[in-house]
Amino acid sequence: MKKKISVTIIAKNAQKTLFECLKSVERFDEVILLDNQSSDDTLKIAREFSNVKVYQSEFIGFGALKNLAISYAKNDWILSLDSDEVVEEDLLNEIENLNFELGKYYSFSRKNYFHGKWVKCCGWYPDRVKRIFNKTEIGYREKLVHEGLQTGKAKEIKLKGSVKHYTMENIDNILSKMNRYTSLSAKEMKERGKRGSAIGGIGRFVFVFVKDYFFRMGWRYGYRGFVIAWCNASGAMFKYLKLYEMEQK
Repeated sequence: MKKKISVTIIAKNAQKTLFECLKSVERFDEVILLDNQSSDDTLKIAREFSNVKVYQSEFIGFGALKNLAISYAKNDWILSLDSDEVVEEDLLNEIENLNFELGKYYSFSRKNYFHGKWVKCCGWYPDRVKRIFNKTEIGYREKLVHEGLQTGKAKEIKLKGSVKHYTMENIDNILSKMNRYTSLSAKEMKERGKRGSAIGGIGRFVFVFVKDYFFRMGWRYGYRGFVIAWCNASGAMFKYLKLYEMEQK
């Protein structure tokens, strides 16, 4: 990769997807992997790649972790990835031919996979993410979850290429991820002074499930569509129920 751009990745117990992720960015001269106390072979896999620099940190929130990873990068231009994302060849070629400009950031679409199948329902496609930017003017919000970029007045440039995203592998993976994210969301909402309620949580479940399964075509994907719509709805419900529990304590 001729362009001066660093790839940054945060990872925790990512052995099932990390090799393919790192293989897809082998042509970049620097990849920063920030490990969040993995207990599997994540670090072993990372050290197989000569362009990967490994750092470690405890969990300090997704936004703070991503900013910490960026701070280790030697280049100002950043491609920020998750450890379950794989950059496709068309996007790599597009990045290589880009003329990066300050005042601009670059987004691309994600192809979200569930049980090995690319799923386009329930708002999963086009799932456009903002991931290429200059760290001297753009960074992540310091949030526990759903961190997002602070882009200011910079202009978004939409790239045509995509990454594969291995979103959900199985039910255990889904429930584990949902439990963690809803707990972090509830904690963050409490800190912002939001209020939770059992009725409000249940109402959100019904609204999100109907929207995703019927209006956003979840029913077209059979079992996968039902599970995705149910998970989206459950996530919307449980963060409010967990917030309600916090308030009762």
